[in-house]
Amino acid sequence: MKIFLDANILISVLNKEYPLFSVTSRILSLSDRNNFVLCTSPVCLAIAFYFAEKKFKTTKAKNKIQILCKHIHIVPVDESAVIKTLQTPTINDFEDGLEYYSAVENKCNCIITEDIDDFYFSKIEVLRSEEFFRKYLFKKKGDNLFKI
Repeated sequence: MKIFLDANILISVLNKEYPLFSVTSRILSLSDRNNFVLCTSPVCLAIAFYFAEKKFKTTKAKNKIQILCKHIHIVPVDESAVIKTLQTPTINDFEDGLEYYSAVENKCNCIITEDIDDFYFSKIEVLRSEEFFRKYLFKKKGDNLFKI
């Protein structure tokens, strides 16, 4: 399964934002599994860097981004994504459009974000991190959220 991670998921991991970090860090750990490919765009990385830099300063933020990049695939945002975003009348937020078309053009199965309402126009699945766990990683009803 190919998963696109929105900037807010990356920020949660980089800045250890609880309680979300408990779930988002587990999602990032899926990069070690063969059946999951985690992706993000340079736009999301830039946004995540901005918030990490505010919390940790430039050097530590760069180090955190470098470590993060070892675990995820960086997919391009190309001219096609820009044009499609501009030409899609239902997309009001340019950045969300770029992320969406980056995910679509790179054949991602879903987008994980905490702001699912931002992707109201999406034709691919959009899930909050906790919803993703419940849907794709639980083996049976009643499993603990943090059991994978």
